[in-house]
Parts: sequence; structure tokens; C-alpha cells
Amino acid sequence: MLTLRPSSISPDWWDYTCLPLDLVQDVARLSLRDMEKLNRPGFRIVFYDTLEELYLAEALEYIHAWKQSTDDNPVGICGPIGPTEQLPLVARLVNELGLPTRSAHFWGMDEWFDVETGAEVPVTHPLSFERADRELCFHRIEKKLRLPDAHLHFPKADTREYRQSWDAGVRCAVMQGGQGDVKHWAFNDPLPRAGKYKKAPPTPEEYRKLTTRVVDLHPLTVAQNARTSGGGNIAMVPTKAITVGPAETWKAEKVSIWHGGRHDNPFGQRLTPFMISKRIVSSCVPMSLLADHPNVQFNYFRGGVGTCAVEMH
Repeated sequence: MLTLRPSSISPDWWDYTCLPLDLVQDVARLSLRDMEKLNRPGFRIVFYDTLEELYLAEALEYIHAWKQSTDDNPVGICGPIGPTEQLPLVARLVNELGLPTRSAHFWGMDEWFDVETGAEVPVTHPLSFERADRELCFHRIEKKLRLPDAHLHFPKADTREYRQSWDAGVRCAVMQGGQGDVKHWAFNDPLPRAGKYKKAPPTPEEYRKLTTRVVDLHPLTVAQNARTSGGGNIAMVPTKAITVGPAETWKAEKVSIWHGGRHDNPFGQRLTPFMISKRIVSSCVPMSLLADHPNVQFNYFRGGVGTCAVEMH
């Protein structure tokens, strides 16, 4: 069992800065060659030499999933906003290949929650994930090839319909994701240090039972989304969101995480594969829970892995 420390970011939260220092130091020393050796059965690491290769490979996961789909045996993919560079490539590939996707499905991973309305943000919101998926991908697919709107499943504040879509006879071939600064996939952030979790975070078993839900976002997540999507304007970023849960994640045949070097930092890109490879699981690092999923793949841009060496700027 890990001996946890107070967070270096906020005393009101659990997060990866609560990890023991010896684990932190082991991770910071990992070279790229060390990372390549973290593969094990059920966990694979793939490196790409260019960003173009990385995002094309990510787009091809959509194609491979949708090619398997038939009216009798529909297949879908769950995809992220962050990264987004793969989305226009998906549309172009579908159009160029003339791939009919009428039987295929897509699940969005998450969406912002508006505390004033008590609902998901509308698609008119500049940060709307549904808007991004539609504008960057689905609206670019030719109408004769495009997924029916009923086959697009976006999480809402009332999560019932979305959760039911995971048990409606559609096979999820792959759930993609990026990794945030707080080491989440989707918005599966660490939990606040409050209530029953004041003295200890949820056990991995407790966390894995979480379904699609409205969550409070860790301060790192709010700051990161302001940086990556809002020009640093933290005031425009909601502090709550709706996220797919671990319960749905374990219904996906494969989990595929994409590291382009533009979201999490060099330390984070090392921490989660190390913990997954070594089966070190803590809800302070939500991504580490994937150590118990039977089929996980981490995908890296080799030039974006960086180093944890001290470099003053």
C-alpha cells in the first residue's frame, strides 16, 4: 500500500503529488528506452516518429472499428476531445474510402456542465465537446456515408440515456483518450479530500464502480483546459463536467491513450505507463486504474516525450 503525502497543489484534493517521493524519483529517471521496456501482456506501448503518423494511426482506429459494424452486429468507438487533430482525418478517410457508417456508433467521452442551468452546456458554447466532434468530424462526412444522429451518443446532465446506450447491444471496439495534467482519462479526475475521503482516497475498487456522472474538476484540469483551449482564460472554463465512467470504460474491448506531447508533461507521460506496467494502482492517479483493464495501449509521439531533467527558462 502506498504511503500518501499531502497534495502539493491543493490541500482540498487528492492527486498525483500525493505519491511517495521514492516513486516520483524512480519515474523521473526513466529514459525513453526505459519506457519502451514497460510493455507487458495486456499493456502495449507504441511510439511514432512524427505527429502525422500518430494522428493518422488514431484516426484509423475509427475506421477499423466502423468497418466491423453491420446492422446485425453494430460496432462503435468512444472518442475524446483532446486530442482533436485526428477528427478531420477520420472524416477524410471515410469519404475517400467510401466507407458506409450507417450502422456504426460513436460515444463522446465527456461534456462541460453549467452550474447555473443545472444542465450540460449547449452546443453553442465555444468549448462544447459535442460541437467540436460535429464540426471537426461528423459534419464533414458525406451525408450518404454519415452515421445517423441517433447513433451519436453524447453525455448529458441526465445521464440515463447515455448509460443505457452502453448496454443496448452495440459493441465498443475501442475507447480512446488523452491524458490530462491531473492524469485523468475523460474527466475521471481524482476526488476532493472531503467527507468519507478526507483521510484516504477511494480504493481502486470503489473508483472503478463509478458510472457516467457529473463531477467536480480538479484545479489542474480547469487550468489546463484554459491553457489548451481558451488562451489561458480560466474564467470561461466550467468547474464541473459530465464524464464517462470507469464502469463504461471496462465495457470497451480496448483502451487506447494518445500522447502527442501537447497535453501532459514529460513526467506525467512517464508516470502513468510506469504505474500501469508495474500494477501500482491508486485513485490519486486515475489513469493507473487501467492496470486492471485487459487491453490497454499507450501511443506516443517520440519527439514529445521530453525529459525530466532540470532546465531553467
